[in-house]
Amino acid sequence: MSLSKEKNLRKATLPFTNGKVSASVRQLINTLVPFFALWVLAYYSLSVSYLLTLAIAVINAGFTVRLFIIFHDCCHHSFFKNRRANEIVGTITGILTLFPYSQWQHDHNVHHATSGNLDKRGVGDLWILTADEYIEASRWVRFKYRLYRNPFVMFVLGPIFAFIIQQRFNRKDARRKERMNTYLTNVAIVAITALMIVLVGWQAFLMIQLPIFMISGSIGIWLFYVQHQFEDSYFEWKEEWEYVKAAVEGSSFYKLPKILQWVTGNIGFHHVHHLNPRVPNYNLEQAHKKNEDLQHVPTVTLKTSLKSLRFHLWDEKNRQFIGFREMKKRMKAQKTAELLQYAADTVKGKKQQTS
Repeated sequence: MSLSKEKNLRKATLPFTNGKVSASVRQLINTLVPFFALWVLAYYSLSVSYLLTLAIAVINAGFTVRLFIIFHDCCHHSFFKNRRANEIVGTITGILTLFPYSQWQHDHNVHHATSGNLDKRGVGDLWILTADEYIEASRWVRFKYRLYRNPFVMFVLGPIFAFIIQQRFNRKDARRKERMNTYLTNVAIVAITALMIVLVGWQAFLMIQLPIFMISGSIGIWLFYVQHQFEDSYFEWKEEWEYVKAAVEGSSFYKLPKILQWVTGNIGFHHVHHLNPRVPNYNLEQAHKKNEDLQHVPTVTLKTSLKSLRFHLWDEKNRQFIGFREMKKRMKAQKTAELLQYAADTVKGKKQQTS
């Protein structure tokens, strides 16, 4: 991709960075009101049937995801033009979704600045090893990596660790403002949880909030996973890495049914978001449709996205993801080739000795 084309791609998204206060407020209302209303409805449904409660919790998990998208936009200062408004709304929505605003903002900005850069892995992303790194890794590292990549660990245990435990602690070099925001978020979460237990009882609280949390958390990790780990994604070492290529080739267009697109706040247009994070979520689709070049990007559907569960290692040579089975075949073939070479060398050596 030429430098001029890269500049034009980014320039083409600028008209869509102008978020409207009315649109943002409207989105807050159509997300927060159903979120709280469904929680109350779930509580009263406990006296009818827990299956009904679970059904309501599933729907509310969708609104929780949508609430996180608002939080996410605030972290990019794209939801409101006013920086202070983004910080306030971002902190509140962060408390409701269990994320400290300042800390997550830092890690996520690093993710945007380094996505697809093999030299910059480790902050705000998922653990990815290249095929060569996996071959050279110790048995213990391979075991940990395979465990990490297990769907149950990633999508069931993952939300518990990432959202409940990991987000409660500051990073080592966090500034005072960031540390204080994390403390504020933690105190607020404890206070709200205590209040809800007093109001409805700990059993009712867990019966409602736990499925909401687990479902929304799994959806959140799945979205993050599939948006960067599709077969022909983009990964390069620092010398060859390019921001625009990483955005449009290393971030998928996750084409979802309209209802799921609405619930997930258009985050499926992830290539647009990575190209310009200042585009608010409600403008992402329009930015995509108005730019012809952005419509010819890696596209993933609900059906094809399931294939990503088999993508575990980045194959630098072929520039694509491969699974553990393919890696096992390669390692077996390599070992066989080495044994054959050793045998050939041995026979050659013996012949030389006898001649």
